[in-house]
Amino acid sequence: MFQFIAKTQDKKLTSFTISPFLFTLYTADIPQSPNTALSTFADDTAILSTHSNPITASANLQTHLQSIEKWTRKWKKINEEKSKHVTFSLRRGNCPQLIFNQVNIPQADTVKYLGLHFDRRLTWNCHISTLRKHLDLRTKELYWIIGKHSPLSLNNKLLIYKAILKPAWTYGIELWGCASPSNIAKIQRYQSKLLRLITNAPWFVTNQTLHQDLCIEKVRHVFREKAAAHHKTLYEHPNPLMGLLTDQPQQRRLKCSRTFDGIN
Repeated sequence: MFQFIAKTQDKKLTSFTISPFLFTLYTADIPQSPNTALSTFADDTAILSTHSNPITASANLQTHLQSIEKWTRKWKKINEEKSKHVTFSLRRGNCPQLIFNQVNIPQADTVKYLGLHFDRRLTWNCHISTLRKHLDLRTKELYWIIGKHSPLSLNNKLLIYKAILKPAWTYGIELWGCASPSNIAKIQRYQSKLLRLITNAPWFVTNQTLHQDLCIEKVRHVFREKAAAHHKTLYEHPNPLMGLLTDQPQQRRLKCSRTFDGIN
């Protein structure tokens, strides 16, 4: 782990980790292709190929993988077993098999990238189920300090929730917030139960009252706010390609929700 130490004008030392920056420089010359989209963040790399014909989509990916294979022989070793090949489509079946370093890349229905679980139909079922289990586990770890027997004040309990538990489920909500109402309700039920646990409220106090008295926004409202802010950031970004993410198709085959539908 590299550390960079700089002296500021007030003669105080400020240190920050530059390992991600150095890794970005190290992989800056990774091959790219005009027929695919390459997304990298630190050591996480994703390659996306879009085409109505699955054979063509896999062919474009395979061509890009061949160029990266030559690059990895010189600069970096990639574990093929940890790589996954996912077909994002509403159709049945998968795209043709991909090969990297003479090893078949395993196909899967879900993949985890940057802390988000993407399923092949982008329903976010896997991500929300995994997130709910993670929240339950972290709540059990903090029960001794936020439970009804804790001597901690209500304001401090709410502070712990906002600082530790709430960021766990708001991460990436700009994307998975467009999931079905039944999936969103899973996170909303968790928040309602937690607020009831923190306040030790009796049974006749409604969840709506708890949210209003504690000034806690519901999950759907949080999604609308963050989606609107995300949409504004993309729209005002100097890179013109970011504007493509804000465009909504005029015709849809299915009445499914998209990321920025919640801001309307």
